[in-house]
Amino acid sequence: MHSYDEVVKAFCRIDNEKDMAKFLSEILTESELEALIFRWRLMKDLYRGETQRRIAEKHHISLCKITRGSKILKDEKSISLKLLKEMEK
Repeated sequence: MHSYDEVVKAFCRIDNEKDMAKFLSEILTESELEALIFRWRLMKDLYRGETQRRIAEKHHISLCKITRGSKILKDEKSISLKLLKEMEK
């Protein structure tokens, strides 16, 4: 089995927040976890309707770092978009 597939299956087997938090802290370094959290924050900002320019100014980053998230949220079949909608409820 390909390593990527194994990681996906491992994530899918975790069914509660406590175990997911522990797993993430076990496999990711602090800087990797911070990068993941930051990327999610950018997605939430975009989802809430903030402009890319405003997000770039707020976080002191280039527009290029925001473009990926913007493209993802424009895709109606995006899992990220689905999650953000569900978490909004």
